[in-house]
Amino acid sequence: MGRALAAGTVAALALTGCLGPAGSARVASADASGDGTLRIGLILDNTGKQNFLNASELAAAKLAVKEINAAGGHKGKPVELLPETISTDTAAQAKALVAAKADVVIGPTDSSRAPAAIDVLANAKVAVISPANTAAALSNYKSGGYYFRTSAADIAQASVLAKLVKDGGARTLAVLHEEGDYGKDVAAAVGGAAKQSGLEVVADAEFTPGQAQQAVAAAKAANPDAAILVSRDGAQGAIAELNNAGLAGKKLVLSDGAVSKYGAGLGARALEGARGILPGVFPSAAFQADLVAVDPGLKDMVFAAETYDAVVLAAVAAAAAEDDAGTSIAASLVAVSGGTAAAGGTGAGGSQPPSVSCTSYKDCVGVLRAGQRPDYDGQSGRINFDAHGDITESNYMVSTYGEDNLPTVDGTEAASSSGG
Repeated sequence: MGRALAAGTVAALALTGCLGPAGSARVASADASGDGTLRIGLILDNTGKQNFLNASELAAAKLAVKEINAAGGHKGKPVELLPETISTDTAAQAKALVAAKADVVIGPTDSSRAPAAIDVLANAKVAVISPANTAAALSNYKSGGYYFRTSAADIAQASVLAKLVKDGGARTLAVLHEEGDYGKDVAAAVGGAAKQSGLEVVADAEFTPGQAQQAVAAAKAANPDAAILVSRDGAQGAIAELNNAGLAGKKLVLSDGAVSKYGAGLGARALEGARGILPGVFPSAAFQADLVAVDPGLKDMVFAAETYDAVVLAAVAAAAAEDDAGTSIAASLVAVSGGTAAAGGTGAGGSQPPSVSCTSYKDCVGVLRAGQRPDYDGQSGRINFDAHGDITESNYMVSTYGEDNLPTVDGTEAASSSGG
């Protein structure tokens, strides 16, 4: 998830010979060095009100490993999913997984804990694929090419937010954003996307959670046709102020952090007609059924698709490299995702064979056996890692609020990872 990175946590990790100036260099191909058994570890770091996310990620990982092993595993041997723990001590989890001989680790969920995981795992040459990290700063974190994520950076939503405003008939726009990296980064990206789509941003105001009155007053004074709220912790209070100012309802579009089931927490019909977005795709009925078969008590499937895809991609990368070592997996991930790496790195260019789309581990292995390059498109959509290890296309579910201040998913949108 996109909790802001703490000050100092984006310091560089120096791995000799692997890093470019922005941390985006990819791992070069290496001689096989694995022990023949592909071991996948999980970092589950959700506690408190977010602890429900652990179950969805664990069920998705178990489902992926089950299907991989049903298709023959890695080089004829079962893939191992290492025993999971739940802890906010990410560095300790990472060290334990290194000791357990993990080749690739799925996680963490919280962006603020990613640096601790990367520092330990990349140094041990273990590939890291987060299904949920969204902080924009992680795109340039110096991992030596061992870090990837199957969820989009926060700024990717900017073009979708601008599109929803324009689709609503607005020509002028006010942006209200909560203080902090999330608010500033997304608001800046929204400004760029609005300009590209022909919208005029007439106000851009920052507020502190619980103190949105002044920012809303500035937005109202600009008399915009519509408003975008980029917020997390302070969203409910800001919406109440926007409603009082006549800028809620159909005039309002909410960023992913501001979307919630507000119900009676807001005034009657305060959000009726407002729109909001959440990242990802709605799980298919078949995927939901498969997940519930793994965990009959599963009720929420947030990040399940992204976790499932991370595990499958790791196994496909190992199959393509014919090696289970973390370095080989990291070197192959860009290519098997259908993406391209930076000049000088490995990826889909150069002497790579033609790519063929595949949607399961079994099908991707079949593509490899045919002498072609698999391009895995999974439950979360197209992946196509870029030189930063980011997906290049992201999907969003669009919801419209009813008179009960509750959102109903009624559409989908796609965006590039650039936020523009």
